[in-house]
Amino acid sequence: MLSIKQLSNHLLALTALLSLTACNKPFNTVKSDTTALPSSSKVTLTNLSEWQKAYGEPQQLTQNEQTLFQDPPDISPQITAQPAIELWQRIRNGYAIKVSAESQPTIEKHLARFRKHPNYINRVVDRASPYLYYIVDQLERRNMPLELALLPVVESAYKPYALSSGSAAGIWQFIPSTGKVYGLEQNWWYDGRRDIIESTRAALDYLEKLHNDFGTWPLALAAYNSGEGTVGRAIRRNKKAGKGTDFWSLKLPRETSAYVPKLLAISALIRQPEKYNLTLNSVDNSPYLTIIETGSQFDLALAAKLAGITTDEIYLLNPGYNRWATSPDGPHRLVLPISQAASFQQALLLMPVEDRVQWTRHKIQSGESLSRIASHYKTTTTVLQKANGLTNSFIRSGKYLLIPVAQGMATDYPDTMTANLTTSKTLQSKGNKKIHTVVSGDTWWDIAKLNNVAIKELARWNKMKPKDTLHLGQKLVIWQQDKTKTTNIINYTTKTGDSLWKISQQFNVSIAELREWNGLSDRTILKPGLNLTLHINTNKAQGKSI
Repeated sequence: MLSIKQLSNHLLALTALLSLTACNKPFNTVKSDTTALPSSSKVTLTNLSEWQKAYGEPQQLTQNEQTLFQDPPDISPQITAQPAIELWQRIRNGYAIKVSAESQPTIEKHLARFRKHPNYINRVVDRASPYLYYIVDQLERRNMPLELALLPVVESAYKPYALSSGSAAGIWQFIPSTGKVYGLEQNWWYDGRRDIIESTRAALDYLEKLHNDFGTWPLALAAYNSGEGTVGRAIRRNKKAGKGTDFWSLKLPRETSAYVPKLLAISALIRQPEKYNLTLNSVDNSPYLTIIETGSQFDLALAAKLAGITTDEIYLLNPGYNRWATSPDGPHRLVLPISQAASFQQALLLMPVEDRVQWTRHKIQSGESLSRIASHYKTTTTVLQKANGLTNSFIRSGKYLLIPVAQGMATDYPDTMTANLTTSKTLQSKGNKKIHTVVSGDTWWDIAKLNNVAIKELARWNKMKPKDTLHLGQKLVIWQQDKTKTTNIINYTTKTGDSLWKISQQFNVSIAELREWNGLSDRTILKPGLNLTLHINTNKAQGKSI
């Protein structure tokens, strides 16, 4: 029988043996072909000297026990730590669209244009960086050419709010009808054509379908730009005339003829940037986005706060949402930086569904209609009907309606292409005239955002429509407001303890103005849940919420 001392020594030796065995297990590898080394907070003791340093001199060991602590022969392959493959190299490795000799002159012509504007590509890269890894990953999953990750550069310069003169929207530029065919919902609350996740899925579905129809990627891309019918008719004409039916042999619309060479020119720039004296901005080859299901409608300013990001960032990652909140009918999801996912999900678990959107009670006044009330609260009659269990638009004065309202200040909700995200209406006033000269890459949205004006106003000042095409060198008139006179109309829901004096102090307005704006008498008593209208000077207001 072994003594306690001997048994202890055997157990110690067995522990060391198990440690050695664990150390010889193969390393795990991750998808990006980098080596993920195992990590642990524990020290693995693989030889006698390490054991002595950690625990002191062991008791006398038998010869067999001592051999357990000897360094094993090194039979594993030598692993040299390699830097993670850059996303650009990953894209280059996935190039699969063949470039024919006859296409080179046309491609070179577009390359020359890009070389004249070296900063343009990096401006686009910076816009694409939040989305690029996700799109590359989706293309790889489908075994599609990775040049297609550069297609939004041609389509929209990677601007999620890009809107063409033909009403094509989003980075993939879907027109309304094609968007609906490929499952992109478009309603008052939400436009799937701008949703990065959904529009990418639809674009890749469409491109795969076109490739199956036409057999080559250049023809599929041409059909993506001008439609299957246009390419199909061009192929039939060439067949009838005994001519070639590849992309380079077809007579196509001017825009389409330039479309594929432009993509291939950008691909060439990415393949050999040093050849064209271009230094590409780096993009991490690691996931940036993650999708979180919320299960219900969510105020976007509140979601940004819970995620620890700005509202500008949340709209940049969720450009499909037209308003101050996600759609009440779904999708009930948010795209967030993966770094913020854990904290957001933890906060989400602690937040009741009823707190994710703020509600107010509206007392129906004589003469009011459901559509008028919906317009006042920046919502729709359908939303009010569903929220209040109404089967039609009939309402009665004296009754109350439950209405979803934004929780943040008007300035918490940045404008988008719809110009309807904010909960307020900016009142125009006289200001200073400015002339903007249109440069390459400019859109209505960019210019309006830069100058803090509404797109519709910008178009009206120049006797144009937001759908009209801008031209290089075009002069646009912009009226910049006197900031001291910029006023927002906002809705404020009274809380327990509120008084007219307290609200007036919070928003830097007078009690008389509050009474005038809301038809209140001297004897009106404020109760929690009362909806007030306020005309706020945004540079003087001190309020933090509405």
